[in-house]
Amino acid sequence: MIPNLRIILIEDEAATARNLEFILKEINPDIEVVATLQSIAESVDYLSACNHDYDLIFSDIRLSDGLSFEIFRQTSIKKPVIFVTAYSDYALEAFRNNGIDYVLKPFDKEEIQRTLLKYNTIIAADIKLEQTKTSALLQQLQSARKNYKKSFLIHYCGRLIPVESAKISWFYTANEIVYACTADGQKYTIEFTLEQLERELNPELFFRANRQFIVNRNAIDTIEYFFNGRLLIKIHPSPDEQVIVSKAKAMMFRKWLDQ
Repeated sequence: MIPNLRIILIEDEAATARNLEFILKEINPDIEVVATLQSIAESVDYLSACNHDYDLIFSDIRLSDGLSFEIFRQTSIKKPVIFVTAYSDYALEAFRNNGIDYVLKPFDKEEIQRTLLKYNTIIAADIKLEQTKTSALLQQLQSARKNYKKSFLIHYCGRLIPVESAKISWFYTANEIVYACTADGQKYTIEFTLEQLERELNPELFFRANRQFIVNRNAIDTIEYFFNGRLLIKIHPSPDEQVIVSKAKAMMFRKWLDQ
């Protein structure tokens, strides 16, 4: 049975945070989300002042201003953390930061219920966080490793056209319509949001540059320094708008490219 819990959510995607809170309430209506935090700075301020008046943290890893691990370096967190993310490449560091489990997006009710039962078992058995076995968690992570979207079936001029994900240079959204542009310059509209695409695409190949663009690593020609610590990406085929990476994401983008 899942106990009544006071939970903090650290998540910068409002839709994902709402979905997670809805699932938690479905599992146990008496679960209380005491705070939803969207950035490292906001989380550090809140957790430094809240006097540990909560039971559990659900935390995304990639936030708008960096990796959430920085929160746990700057604050004294004694409570367990469940990391919820689309990326599996931070598993070991997650477990070093009070992590007791690692859930890959997109998640469902069964997955969240399973991880809450695991939390319950650890607390009931009075197992110290530092004694949890990372090997079992890593094995679970490997078995749940996401199969990223390899192609899109696109409606175009009364036909259905299969387009390989790897051949799409960039995705762009405007006026709630998402466009995909291939390496040969063909542009299609697709029935996905950028948030959905960010979860479905291989993060080793695609990067969410800003609110409007997701770019393919192989489409990047050059990167130029822009105003206020931002970066200007030159990609092919060239879109009508400039592709600018914010100062908050610039370091993460450079690390992503330098792999």
